[in-house]
Amino acid sequence: MVDTFHGQRGSTAWIKLSGESEEALRGDAPCACGGVPAGATFDECCGPLLRSERHAETAEQLMRSRFTAYALADGEHLFRTWYARTRPPHVDPEPWVRWVSLEILDTVDGGADDDTGVVEFRAHWVAGEGVALQQGEVHERSTFRRRAGRWFYVGAEEPDEGVSGS
Repeated sequence: MVDTFHGQRGSTAWIKLSGESEEALRGDAPCACGGVPAGATFDECCGPLLRSERHAETAEQLMRSRFTAYALADGEHLFRTWYARTRPPHVDPEPWVRWVSLEILDTVDGGADDDTGVVEFRAHWVAGEGVALQQGEVHERSTFRRRAGRWFYVGAEEPDEGVSGS
């Protein structure tokens, strides 16, 4: 694994929240996932999940925390929230990709009283700089399962092409 974060991972990792400046994600900074409610800080939103202070109450909360983990290069959070039967042996985010925004398009079940759930999303990324800048998105319909009171990411379904978001 290439260490472009100089040993810093998780909430102290250096990330690019925009294409213009690098800054450490502080607890009072807007959460990388966009926040729930919108604009919530890292400490109000995904921070406690990434620090294992609490578990996600819904599949969408887990999805948001996993996006934030990708943005912060926190492979440990990704590994421990991936369902063991479908998890690869190593889960390390690509260090050259900057995850810049998340759109939740749809949720099916995945609430506090459910055992399964689906979250459809678009995650936007950038890589490179200047003339070599590349942009893209991951569009996925993710399945989640709750076991022993904890939500886990199971895998991806193919998203419906006709879904426009809500």
